[in-house]
Amino acid sequence: MQNEVTIIGGGLAGSEAAWQAAEHGAKVTLYEMRPKVPTAVHQTDNLAELVCSNSLKSNAITNAAGLLKEEMRRMNSLIIAAADASSVPAGDALAVDRLVFASYITGRLESHPNVTIVREERSEISPDEVTIIATGPLTSEALAEQVGKLTGSDQLYFYDAVAPTIDATTINMDIVYLASRYDKGEAAYLNCPLDKEQYFAFYEALLSAELAPIHEHDLKINYFESCLPIEEIASRGPKTLCFGPMKPVGLTNPKTGRWPWAAVQLRQENRAATLYSMVGFQTRMKWGEQKRVFQLIPGLESAEFVRYGVIHRNTYIKSPGVLEPTFQMREYPNIFFAGQITGVEGYVESAATGILAGRNAAALISGKRPTVLPNTTMHGALTEYVSRYEGKDFQPMNSNWGIVPPLDKPLKEKRARAQQYADRALVDLDTALGITRPPAPAPTEPESSDGTV
Repeated sequence: MQNEVTIIGGGLAGSEAAWQAAEHGAKVTLYEMRPKVPTAVHQTDNLAELVCSNSLKSNAITNAAGLLKEEMRRMNSLIIAAADASSVPAGDALAVDRLVFASYITGRLESHPNVTIVREERSEISPDEVTIIATGPLTSEALAEQVGKLTGSDQLYFYDAVAPTIDATTINMDIVYLASRYDKGEAAYLNCPLDKEQYFAFYEALLSAELAPIHEHDLKINYFESCLPIEEIASRGPKTLCFGPMKPVGLTNPKTGRWPWAAVQLRQENRAATLYSMVGFQTRMKWGEQKRVFQLIPGLESAEFVRYGVIHRNTYIKSPGVLEPTFQMREYPNIFFAGQITGVEGYVESAATGILAGRNAAALISGKRPTVLPNTTMHGALTEYVSRYEGKDFQPMNSNWGIVPPLDKPLKEKRARAQQYADRALVDLDTALGITRPPAPAPTEPESSDGTV
């Protein structure tokens, strides 16, 4: 058996897989096609560059995404270490300075004695080599063709969109105000308030905007529901934005003491606070149209867009018929998959699959048992969904409480119940990893104001 692991793709999953395999004794060759082969959305040559948003979602352990992060910390995740080291204010979310984040990961991998980084496209796959395919949503056509031959099935896909980024100095702070919803966590979001008239003027302009063409032969565009373009949401009804990305609930305007009719939130993109992204404003509009329409938003009348929104195709495989819970192919056990190509959705979810793929590839070449995590952990639940989903409508999945087994005696209050899920998951994770820790105190139902439960 060879003692090397080949990893194709230097995104979040590929970088995490390289780190995990190298930390577990394997010699790793990581192939990343950039900068020789550029993409439509990447802007640097760094590994693990974030292209859609700078937010890794909630950091709270009572949130499914927050639990997944804590599991990853306990598994020595390079991605989460980089995020913690490059964080920027974002309330209870974990958002990062994109450049610091990617530079941290690139530096750690470049300096690792077991990792060799090759900057060229790798499109050939040998079933005889221990290989991790982690090319993510932007898999090249040549490699996608090879993947199709290996899996023996047509590729599934969905279209993903990216929100614009704004120069902070061009935001009108006389109108915009700093607040987090319901004052939860640190006040880290800039909020652009709209009254009813302003909202519907924006809505009509959005509906009439010219969209960028999709250069595909497919007549139907399959968007992922958790990352819809803003104009697609608007097309579903005049008030859908008010209940979605422009929801004003909990965003009290200090100038009026009231919630606005609608609000657009801007999230800090870097530590210097010179860049802000439009939260939930992924778009397929042409660039000129983006400027015209988005400058109708109060506070953004003179906004300068350092990066416009774009749309791109994401590729993923029919994993339940292809992969084992170890992320190995059933037919070709030397070949692993990791990242969004497996059918998980989200930065953290993609990186999490890299942990298991990297560890198990290293275990394979050393003759050790692979790691399969219990489905009571968020890691294990995602893995089970990807590898064992029984329905015919397999779609990308985020971390959420709905994919984990129910609790034996769930508490009624939502947050306390989420704490139960988290406590169970972390105990079971530590057991699976052979880690001993003191038990956490059992969660209890919160008391009401009159002292009753």
